[in-house]
Amino acid sequence: MERIYIGMGSNLAAPEEQLRSAVEALAQLPQSRLYGVSAFYQSDSLLPGQPRYTNAVAALDSTLPPLTLLDALQAIENQQGRERNERWGPRTLDLDILLFGDRLIDEPRLKVPHYHMQARPFVLYPLAELAPADLQLADGRTLQELLAACPFVGLERLA
Repeated sequence: MERIYIGMGSNLAAPEEQLRSAVEALAQLPQSRLYGVSAFYQSDSLLPGQPRYTNAVAALDSTLPPLTLLDALQAIENQQGRERNERWGPRTLDLDILLFGDRLIDEPRLKVPHYHMQARPFVLYPLAELAPADLQLADGRTLQELLAACPFVGLERLA
């Protein structure tokens, strides 16, 4: 089994409930075991005029191949009403593979480590709750380096 970290986000249709439902769906994936879930965080959208996002990270241990897992995550998104009308638009649910064991993946449909995660506190700080303190990404960067370069700004940890 490999440890996989999945970023979760929602800013439509009761975002906290969307994330809770996603966690339940992740726990039901075949050949997988839900290891843990971070706290939920709120932040402003990267694009102006959108509702605030609620984000979290889930850790999953799985033997599913990367693209099979991606298909399963997209099926969960679709079941929860995800519509892909505009890039970075508002969404009921977004599930992104952030890290997949120690793999570097560069497929047309999947890039791991997830692109731009180093600039997104709503990804890094929830990830840091679950990942080992000495986590090194497959591309050589450490989580501690990423956190040091990405301040906890504009992020609110929910109770």
